[in-house]
Amino acid sequence: MALVSREALLVLFPTNVSFLILILYMAMFVGQGLLVTASRKGSSSYSYNTTTVVLATETLKLILSLFGYLKENSFQSLVDGFIKGKKVLFLYLTPAALYCLYNNLSFVNLSYFDPTTYFMFTQIKLLLTGVIYQIFFKRSLSGKQWFSLILLTAGCMIKGLDSTGKSATTEQSSVFSFGIILILIQVLCSVVAGVYNEFLIKGEGAAIHIMIQNIYMYIDSMLCNIILLAFKGELAAAFTSESLTSVLQTIVIAIIINNALVGIVTSLFLKNLNSVVKAFASAIILCLTALLSFPVLGIPVHFYTVVAVGVIGVAVVIYAQNPLQTVTVINDKKHSEVKKELIKEEA
Repeated sequence: MALVSREALLVLFPTNVSFLILILYMAMFVGQGLLVTASRKGSSSYSYNTTTVVLATETLKLILSLFGYLKENSFQSLVDGFIKGKKVLFLYLTPAALYCLYNNLSFVNLSYFDPTTYFMFTQIKLLLTGVIYQIFFKRSLSGKQWFSLILLTAGCMIKGLDSTGKSATTEQSSVFSFGIILILIQVLCSVVAGVYNEFLIKGEGAAIHIMIQNIYMYIDSMLCNIILLAFKGELAAAFTSESLTSVLQTIVIAIIINNALVGIVTSLFLKNLNSVVKAFASAIILCLTALLSFPVLGIPVHFYTVVAVGVIGVAVVIYAQNPLQTVTVINDKKHSEVKKELIKEEA
Protein backbone atom coordinates (compact mmCIF):
# COMPACT_ATOMS: atom_id res chain seq x y z
CA MET A 1 0.00 0.00 0.00
CA ALA A 2 1.40 3.40 -0.95
CA LEU A 3 2.24 5.78 1.91
CA VAL A 4 0.82 8.71 -0.05
CA SER A 5 -2.12 8.47 -2.46
CA ARG A 6 -1.99 9.76 -6.02
CA GLU A 7 -4.75 12.26 -5.20
CA ALA A 8 -2.73 13.66 -2.28
CA LEU A 9 0.34 14.01 -4.49
CA LEU A 10 -1.71 15.96 -7.05
CA VAL A 11 -2.82 18.35 -4.29
CA LEU A 12 0.76 18.63 -2.99
CA PHE A 13 2.22 19.21 -6.48
CA PRO A 14 -0.54 20.87 -8.55
CA THR A 15 1.59 21.45 -11.68
CA ASN A 16 4.12 19.40 -13.62
CA VAL A 17 6.98 21.75 -12.71
CA SER A 18 6.16 22.19 -9.01
CA PHE A 19 8.05 19.03 -7.96
CA LEU A 20 11.13 20.13 -9.93
CA ILE A 21 10.96 23.55 -8.25
CA LEU A 22 10.85 21.83 -4.85
CA ILE A 23 13.96 19.77 -5.65
CA LEU A 24 15.86 22.82 -6.94
CA TYR A 25 14.86 24.87 -3.89
CA MET A 26 16.13 22.25 -1.45
CA ALA A 27 19.35 21.54 -3.36
CA MET A 28 20.27 25.22 -3.55
CA PHE A 29 19.56 25.89 0.13
CA VAL A 30 21.63 22.90 1.23
CA GLY A 31 24.42 24.14 -1.02
CA GLN A 32 24.20 27.64 0.45
CA GLY A 33 24.65 26.45 4.03
CA LEU A 34 27.62 24.28 3.10
CA LEU A 35 29.24 26.96 0.91
CA VAL A 36 28.96 29.73 3.53
CA THR A 37 30.38 27.45 6.23
CA ALA A 38 33.21 26.25 3.98
CA SER A 39 34.05 29.86 3.07
CA ARG A 40 35.10 30.51 6.70
CA LYS A 41 37.88 27.92 6.24
CA GLY A 42 37.60 26.76 9.83
CA SER A 43 37.54 30.28 11.27
CA SER A 44 34.64 31.99 13.08
CA SER A 45 34.95 35.02 10.78
CA TYR A 46 34.88 35.61 7.03
CA SER A 47 37.81 36.63 4.83
CA TYR A 48 35.47 38.76 2.70
CA ASN A 49 33.02 41.61 3.23
CA THR A 50 29.63 39.92 3.76
CA THR A 51 27.67 43.13 3.12
CA THR A 52 29.35 43.44 -0.28
CA VAL A 53 28.32 39.84 -0.97
CA VAL A 54 24.69 40.60 -0.04
CA LEU A 55 24.60 43.63 -2.34
CA ALA A 56 26.25 41.69 -5.18
CA THR A 57 23.68 38.92 -4.71
CA GLU A 58 20.71 41.30 -4.88
CA THR A 59 22.19 42.94 -7.98
CA LEU A 60 22.59 39.56 -9.68
CA LYS A 61 19.01 38.62 -8.76
CA LEU A 62 17.80 41.81 -10.44
CA ILE A 63 19.86 41.09 -13.59
CA LEU A 64 18.59 37.50 -13.78
CA SER A 65 14.97 38.67 -13.38
CA LEU A 66 15.42 41.23 -16.18
CA PHE A 67 16.88 38.60 -18.51
CA GLY A 68 14.17 36.13 -17.46
CA TYR A 69 11.47 38.57 -18.55
CA LEU A 70 13.17 39.95 -21.67
CA LYS A 71 13.86 36.43 -22.95
CA GLU A 72 10.18 36.11 -23.90
CA ASN A 73 8.94 39.72 -23.84
CA SER A 74 9.87 43.11 -25.30
CA PHE A 75 11.63 45.87 -23.40
CA GLN A 76 8.64 48.18 -23.98
CA SER A 77 6.29 45.68 -22.33
CA LEU A 78 8.70 45.56 -19.39
CA VAL A 79 8.54 49.34 -19.02
CA ASP A 80 4.73 49.37 -19.39
CA GLY A 81 4.24 46.49 -16.96
CA PHE A 82 6.63 48.04 -14.44
CA ILE A 83 4.77 51.38 -14.47
CA LYS A 84 1.29 49.84 -14.35
CA GLY A 85 2.13 47.74 -11.29
CA LYS A 86 4.03 50.47 -9.42
CA LYS A 87 1.73 50.09 -6.40
CA VAL A 88 3.06 46.57 -5.91
CA LEU A 89 6.61 47.99 -6.03
CA PHE A 90 5.90 49.85 -2.79
CA LEU A 91 4.13 46.85 -1.22
CA TYR A 92 7.27 44.78 -1.77
CA LEU A 93 9.20 47.12 0.53
CA THR A 94 7.92 45.14 3.53
CA PRO A 95 9.23 41.68 2.56
CA ALA A 96 12.34 43.29 1.05
CA ALA A 97 13.22 44.95 4.36
CA LEU A 98 12.62 41.71 6.25
CA TYR A 99 14.66 39.64 3.79
CA CYS A 100 17.42 42.26 3.98
CA LEU A 101 17.70 41.74 7.73
CA TYR A 102 17.36 37.96 7.28
CA ASN A 103 20.19 37.76 4.71
CA ASN A 104 22.58 39.83 6.82
CA LEU A 105 21.77 37.80 9.94
CA SER A 106 22.38 34.49 8.13
CA PHE A 107 26.11 35.28 7.83
CA VAL A 108 26.27 36.30 11.50
CA ASN A 109 24.39 33.23 12.74
CA LEU A 110 26.40 30.78 10.64
CA SER A 111 29.47 32.13 12.44
CA TYR A 112 27.89 31.14 15.79
CA PHE A 113 26.65 27.68 14.75
CA ASP A 114 27.59 24.86 12.38
CA PRO A 115 25.13 24.58 9.43
CA THR A 116 23.15 21.64 10.88
CA THR A 117 22.64 23.29 14.28
CA TYR A 118 21.84 26.58 12.53
CA PHE A 119 19.08 24.96 10.47
CA MET A 120 17.81 23.13 13.55
CA PHE A 121 17.27 26.32 15.56
CA THR A 122 15.59 28.06 12.65
CA GLN A 123 12.91 25.34 12.56
CA ILE A 124 10.71 27.18 15.04
CA LYS A 125 9.57 28.93 11.86
CA LEU A 126 7.58 25.79 11.01
CA LEU A 127 4.94 26.44 13.65
CA LEU A 128 5.06 30.21 13.11
CA THR A 129 4.45 29.64 9.40
CA GLY A 130 1.27 27.72 10.18
CA VAL A 131 -0.03 30.52 12.41
CA ILE A 132 0.88 33.41 10.09
CA TYR A 133 -0.33 31.54 6.99
CA GLN A 134 -3.79 31.22 8.56
CA ILE A 135 -3.83 34.95 9.37
CA PHE A 136 -2.86 36.12 5.87
CA PHE A 137 -4.81 33.60 3.80
CA LYS A 138 -7.74 33.09 6.21
CA ARG A 139 -7.43 29.32 5.85
CA SER A 140 -7.46 26.93 8.80
CA LEU A 141 -5.07 23.99 8.91
CA SER A 142 -6.60 20.62 9.81
CA GLY A 143 -5.70 18.74 13.00
CA LYS A 144 -3.57 16.30 10.99
CA GLN A 145 -1.71 19.15 9.32
CA TRP A 146 -1.02 20.80 12.68
CA PHE A 147 0.13 17.46 14.14
CA SER A 148 2.58 17.01 11.27
CA LEU A 149 3.92 20.56 11.81
CA ILE A 150 4.35 19.94 15.56
CA LEU A 151 6.05 16.59 14.89
CA LEU A 152 8.24 18.28 12.31
CA THR A 153 9.30 20.96 14.82
CA ALA A 154 9.97 18.31 17.48
CA GLY A 155 12.14 16.37 15.07
CA CYS A 156 14.17 19.47 14.27
CA MET A 157 14.57 20.31 17.96
CA ILE A 158 15.83 16.79 18.73
CA LYS A 159 18.89 17.68 16.67
CA GLY A 160 19.62 20.36 19.28
CA LEU A 161 20.35 17.67 21.88
CA ASP A 162 23.67 17.13 20.13
CA SER A 163 24.71 20.62 21.28
CA THR A 164 22.89 21.02 24.60
CA GLY A 165 24.44 17.85 26.00
CA LYS A 166 27.92 19.39 25.88
CA SER A 167 29.45 21.29 28.79
CA ALA A 168 30.19 24.93 28.17
CA THR A 169 31.93 27.79 29.92
CA THR A 170 29.98 30.84 31.10
CA GLU A 171 31.41 32.84 28.20
CA GLN A 172 30.40 30.14 25.71
CA SER A 173 26.88 29.99 27.20
CA SER A 174 26.58 33.77 26.91
CA VAL A 175 27.65 33.71 23.27
CA PHE A 176 25.28 30.78 22.63
CA SER A 177 22.35 32.67 24.21
CA PHE A 178 23.07 35.78 22.14
CA GLY A 179 23.20 33.61 19.03
CA ILE A 180 19.78 32.15 19.90
CA ILE A 181 18.28 35.66 20.17
CA LEU A 182 19.65 36.53 16.72
CA ILE A 183 18.25 33.25 15.35
CA LEU A 184 14.78 34.11 16.70
CA ILE A 185 14.89 37.54 15.05
CA GLN A 186 16.01 35.97 11.79
CA VAL A 187 13.23 33.35 11.97
CA LEU A 188 10.53 35.97 12.55
CA CYS A 189 11.81 37.97 9.56
CA SER A 190 11.83 34.84 7.41
CA VAL A 191 8.30 33.68 8.28
CA VAL A 192 6.55 37.05 7.92
CA ALA A 193 8.48 37.91 4.74
CA GLY A 194 7.82 34.49 3.17
CA VAL A 195 4.08 34.40 3.83
CA TYR A 196 3.61 38.07 2.91
CA ASN A 197 5.62 37.53 -0.27
CA GLU A 198 3.31 34.66 -1.24
CA PHE A 199 0.33 36.87 -0.36
CA LEU A 200 1.57 39.54 -2.79
CA ILE A 201 2.38 37.06 -5.57
CA LYS A 202 -1.11 35.52 -5.39
CA GLY A 203 -2.98 38.67 -4.38
CA GLU A 204 -2.10 42.22 -5.43
CA GLY A 205 0.49 40.98 -7.94
CA ALA A 206 -1.46 38.00 -9.31
CA ALA A 207 -1.95 39.64 -12.72
CA ILE A 208 1.66 40.85 -12.92
CA HIS A 209 4.41 38.72 -14.52
CA ILE A 210 6.41 36.92 -11.82
CA MET A 211 9.71 38.29 -13.15
CA ILE A 212 8.43 41.87 -12.93
CA GLN A 213 7.44 41.11 -9.33
CA ASN A 214 10.98 39.83 -8.78
CA ILE A 215 12.32 43.10 -10.22
CA TYR A 216 10.17 45.03 -7.73
CA MET A 217 11.48 42.86 -4.91
CA TYR A 218 15.15 43.19 -5.79
CA ILE A 219 15.01 46.95 -6.40
CA ASP A 220 13.45 47.30 -2.95
CA SER A 221 15.98 44.85 -1.52
CA MET A 222 18.93 46.82 -2.87
CA LEU A 223 17.42 50.01 -1.45
CA CYS A 224 16.90 48.40 1.97
CA ASN A 225 20.45 47.03 2.01
CA ILE A 226 21.92 50.42 1.11
CA ILE A 227 19.87 52.08 3.88
CA LEU A 228 21.00 49.42 6.38
CA LEU A 229 24.64 49.85 5.40
CA ALA A 230 24.35 53.65 5.69
CA PHE A 231 22.76 53.26 9.13
CA LYS A 232 25.61 50.97 10.23
CA GLY A 233 28.17 53.34 8.73
CA GLU A 234 29.46 50.57 6.45
CA LEU A 235 28.23 51.82 3.08
CA ALA A 236 31.57 53.22 1.96
CA ALA A 237 33.44 50.14 3.25
CA ALA A 238 31.30 47.85 1.08
CA PHE A 239 32.60 49.51 -2.08
CA THR A 240 36.31 49.82 -1.29
CA SER A 241 38.77 48.08 -3.61
CA GLU A 242 39.66 45.70 -0.76
CA SER A 243 36.01 44.69 -0.21
CA LEU A 244 35.33 44.27 -3.92
CA THR A 245 38.51 42.23 -4.38
CA SER A 246 37.65 40.00 -1.39
CA VAL A 247 34.52 38.68 -3.10
CA LEU A 248 36.43 37.52 -6.17
CA GLN A 249 37.34 34.23 -4.47
CA THR A 250 35.90 31.21 -6.28
CA ILE A 251 33.85 30.02 -3.31
CA VAL A 252 32.45 33.53 -2.68
CA ILE A 253 31.41 33.85 -6.33
CA ALA A 254 29.70 30.45 -5.96
CA ILE A 255 27.85 31.77 -2.87
CA ILE A 256 26.66 34.85 -4.77
CA ILE A 257 25.46 32.87 -7.81
CA ASN A 258 23.78 30.16 -5.73
CA ASN A 259 22.05 32.67 -3.45
CA ALA A 260 20.82 34.67 -6.45
CA LEU A 261 19.34 31.53 -8.00
CA VAL A 262 17.75 30.69 -4.63
CA GLY A 263 15.91 34.02 -4.76
CA ILE A 264 14.51 33.34 -8.24
CA VAL A 265 13.53 29.75 -7.39
CA THR A 266 11.87 30.90 -4.13
CA SER A 267 9.54 33.23 -6.02
CA LEU A 268 8.60 30.37 -8.38
CA PHE A 269 8.15 28.12 -5.33
CA LEU A 270 5.67 30.51 -3.69
CA LYS A 271 3.80 30.96 -6.97
CA ASN A 272 3.45 27.22 -7.67
CA LEU A 273 3.34 25.81 -4.13
CA ASN A 274 2.81 27.50 -0.74
CA SER A 275 4.51 28.61 2.48
CA VAL A 276 3.53 25.48 4.42
CA VAL A 277 5.20 23.20 1.85
CA LYS A 278 8.15 25.62 2.01
CA ALA A 279 8.35 24.97 5.77
CA PHE A 280 8.49 21.22 5.18
CA ALA A 281 11.14 21.73 2.52
CA SER A 282 13.21 23.59 5.13
CA ALA A 283 13.02 20.57 7.45
CA ILE A 284 14.16 18.24 4.67
CA ILE A 285 17.00 20.70 4.02
CA LEU A 286 18.01 20.24 7.66
CA CYS A 287 18.23 16.45 7.18
CA LEU A 288 20.19 16.71 3.95
CA THR A 289 22.57 19.29 5.44
CA ALA A 290 23.22 17.04 8.44
CA LEU A 291 23.95 14.04 6.25
CA LEU A 292 26.17 15.98 3.82
CA SER A 293 28.09 17.98 6.45
CA PHE A 294 30.22 14.97 7.40
CA PRO A 295 31.54 13.98 3.94
CA VAL A 296 31.83 17.60 2.76
CA LEU A 297 32.92 19.51 5.89
CA GLY A 298 33.97 16.75 8.29
CA ILE A 299 31.23 17.67 10.83
CA PRO A 300 30.17 14.39 12.54
CA VAL A 301 26.62 13.03 12.42
CA HIS A 302 25.46 12.21 15.97
CA PHE A 303 22.82 9.81 17.30
CA TYR A 304 20.23 12.55 17.84
CA THR A 305 20.71 13.71 14.27
CA VAL A 306 19.73 10.25 13.01
CA VAL A 307 16.67 10.21 15.32
CA ALA A 308 15.70 13.71 14.14
CA VAL A 309 15.93 12.64 10.50
CA GLY A 310 13.59 9.73 11.24
CA VAL A 311 11.01 11.89 13.06
CA ILE A 312 11.08 14.52 10.32
CA GLY A 313 10.59 11.79 7.72
CA VAL A 314 7.45 10.57 9.54
CA ALA A 315 6.12 14.16 9.78
CA VAL A 316 6.63 14.69 6.05
CA VAL A 317 4.73 11.49 5.23
CA ILE A 318 1.83 12.44 7.55
CA TYR A 319 1.54 15.87 5.95
CA ALA A 320 1.82 14.44 2.44
CA GLN A 321 -1.20 12.23 3.19
CA ASN A 322 -3.31 15.31 3.90
CA PRO A 323 -1.61 18.34 2.28
CA LEU A 324 -2.92 21.89 2.23
CA GLN A 325 -4.21 22.73 -1.23
CA THR A 326 -2.18 25.46 -2.90
CA VAL A 327 -3.94 28.76 -3.59
CA THR A 328 -3.16 30.01 -7.10
CA VAL A 329 -4.99 33.34 -6.81
CA ILE A 330 -6.36 34.78 -3.56
CA ASN A 331 -9.24 36.70 -5.11
CA ASP A 332 -10.27 35.32 -8.51
CA LYS A 333 -12.73 38.16 -9.17
CA LYS A 334 -10.16 40.85 -8.38
CA HIS A 335 -7.53 39.02 -10.42
CA SER A 336 -9.83 38.89 -13.46
CA GLU A 337 -10.65 42.59 -13.18
CA VAL A 338 -6.98 43.59 -12.89
CA LYS A 339 -5.97 41.34 -15.80
CA LYS A 340 -8.74 42.78 -18.03
CA GLU A 341 -7.62 46.31 -17.14
CA LEU A 342 -3.99 45.53 -18.06
CA ILE A 343 -5.05 43.97 -21.40
CA LYS A 344 -7.29 46.97 -22.12
CA GLU A 345 -4.46 49.43 -21.41
CA GLU A 346 -2.03 47.48 -23.59
CA ALA A 347 -4.53 47.56 -26.47
